[in-house]
Amino acid sequence: MNKMFWKWLPISPLTLLFFIAPIPEAIGASVLREGVQEQNAELLSSDTSEHPVIDHVEKTDTSEAQVNSVSQLSDVSPTDWAFQALQFLVERYGCIVGYPNKTYGGNRSLTRYEFAAGVNACLDRVTQLISTTTSDLVKKEDLVTLRKLQEQFAPELATLRGRVDILETQTAIVEQQRFSTTTKLNGEAVFVLSGFVTGQDSNGRNIPKVTSFADRIRLNFDSSFSGKDLLRVRLQALNLNYFSSRGGTGTRLPEGTLAVNADLDDGAPANNEVTVDALYYQFPLGKKTLVTLFANQGEVEDFVNTINPFLDGGASGDDALSKFGSRNSVYYFIPQGTGFGIAHKFSDKIEFSLGYMATTASSPTNGQGLFNGSYGAIAQLTLQPSESILIGLTYVNAYDNLNDGLTIPGTGSIKANLGFATNSPVSSNAYGLEASFQVNPRLYINAWGGYIATRVLGVGDASIWNYAVGLAFPDFGKKGNSAGLIVGMEPKVTGADAAIASVFTTAIEPQNRNSPTDRDTSIHVEGFYSYVVSDNITITPGFIWLTAPNHDARNSDAVLGVIRTTFTF
Repeated sequence: MNKMFWKWLPISPLTLLFFIAPIPEAIGASVLREGVQEQNAELLSSDTSEHPVIDHVEKTDTSEAQVNSVSQLSDVSPTDWAFQALQFLVERYGCIVGYPNKTYGGNRSLTRYEFAAGVNACLDRVTQLISTTTSDLVKKEDLVTLRKLQEQFAPELATLRGRVDILETQTAIVEQQRFSTTTKLNGEAVFVLSGFVTGQDSNGRNIPKVTSFADRIRLNFDSSFSGKDLLRVRLQALNLNYFSSRGGTGTRLPEGTLAVNADLDDGAPANNEVTVDALYYQFPLGKKTLVTLFANQGEVEDFVNTINPFLDGGASGDDALSKFGSRNSVYYFIPQGTGFGIAHKFSDKIEFSLGYMATTASSPTNGQGLFNGSYGAIAQLTLQPSESILIGLTYVNAYDNLNDGLTIPGTGSIKANLGFATNSPVSSNAYGLEASFQVNPRLYINAWGGYIATRVLGVGDASIWNYAVGLAFPDFGKKGNSAGLIVGMEPKVTGADAAIASVFTTAIEPQNRNSPTDRDTSIHVEGFYSYVVSDNITITPGFIWLTAPNHDARNSDAVLGVIRTTFTF
């Protein structure tokens, strides 16, 4: 501001107002719509961090009504030093607009660009008043002052218009070169360096001390046709195998399986073959219901809240390292497959979810198909009694007929995966309780427990339990980083009919084969630290420590070291 401006300032309360009030609230509707929004529509879609007035206009309710009296503004009182200026503009020019809640918000800072736009728009308002009335409503000296201010801020106005012109040109180029009008492409590449440093597996053999390096690559094509729906097509390539598999190769240890692993020995594409890993359509049904239809490889976390914030690494390459550490093991009885999911919010505090998945829906073979083959059905009630507490009550019904290559859940002992260990059809009813408590912004406590009543058809029944407690530390060390610690018991057979032992396959479960239950208790201890290198790169070193692997104290403790690097783009 030069000296001339300060000389003009005392002349009129109209000029004073531009320094004591935010433009959108201080000036009339013409300031909001004609002076700023209409001239800068393209700016609204760009980064508005450098344009406070534009950002504010975008969020302002366009239903703002003209204020006829200063008394209508609840946060303006006669003792305010700017009260007379506001009163003058209301009574003389009708040049005040407040928020819909009848507040004025007079403490917001003002930029020169806002001031220039406001002066220009208010001058238009004054010109309109002159053209529609013959009275002396607008004083000549006020009009002269406004014109001088308009001349004074002409460079700012010219700069603002120039920036709009540049943005219009850039927008035109982007529109011509963009990938699609309805589809966005995003991707993730996960590289995992891992290896056991000590321990024995479910065969009682020493685990080979071999370091492996593997990857998982995902490309998501996300389309929306209404702005509220989502069609996702995911391409995936990977070579991360389970530590245990049906093929009988490798380490015989389902415990400690990584969240990004897949059972490549059981039919999953290996050696980085590209496949359509996920194909689903998600859309709202009314205002409170979200429906998801899965064509293949549907996952439970796509429609159910698994109550494990900052630890759920099952769907992405960050957070928890293992499948067990990612969520309650009862969720893994829902296979990845074809089906549907429905989530309905009764209120902000109550949500109910339903879902069904089948593994061989496309097959017309007897014992397979959408309803005749292996499947999993889930119902969950999610409660949020306060902003810091989240609770889930989960029920799962699952059936594995072993004719479709259904992979094991990848958690727990060999015996806890009864279909895998016996090569027999299995029916299960699983019950889960999950909870998350935000102690403060830097600490979350997560806990869960699960009980599975399993029946090996024609043989007998078994009871399986799992539980865990997890600590998550968001922004640990620096913003964006996170640390986590999970301690718990992976699924363990605690009680079973004696007849179940008679159908254990020798090749798969040679250890303590004559007993249907697990011999001892193994504790899973997992720790990790996710370090954000940049907005697109995260490195997560960590470890998984399994005491008494396979719930058998005769096996020495196993320790797995992991370094996971995740690229997002």
